[in-house]
Amino acid sequence: MRLLRPFPALLALVFAFTWMSLSSPGSAAPAYEPPRGSQERRDILNALRPLVEARLNPPVEFVVNYMQVSSGWAFLHVSPQRPGGAQIDLRTTTFSEDADYMDGAETYALLRYQYDRWNIVDYAIGPTDVFWQGDPLYQTLPAGVAPR
Repeated sequence: MRLLRPFPALLALVFAFTWMSLSSPGSAAPAYEPPRGSQERRDILNALRPLVEARLNPPVEFVVNYMQVSSGWAFLHVSPQRPGGAQIDLRTTTFSEDADYMDGAETYALLRYQYDRWNIVDYAIGPTDVFWQGDPLYQTLPAGVAPR
């Protein structure tokens, strides 16, 4: 029976190690780009679509320049365009007065998977700088999700 006595302590140690490794930021699953045609990729882009179409007028297609996902977070950089590849003229959108000061329709978004769907946490359309640099929220993301 003496051999069984250390078992609870060993079990507690294994549990503690597992909990610490799962909860530490460095232990998040590696970031990846969902494959073209995958449901996950469609879900992420479709979560962004209503916001972009409200600002740029529908219909909008996305050219994905960057998409990384890890541990329920997704960061994207997309180039919205009209179906068939036509460029969006910002002067015909809600950005008509700011079009000259923007970097086109380039769109960046941070999304979080919660409540059984992807939700927009932060976004920028046409930024002229790397707006996420220095924002404390982005420092908490799993490695590889947002560009450095």
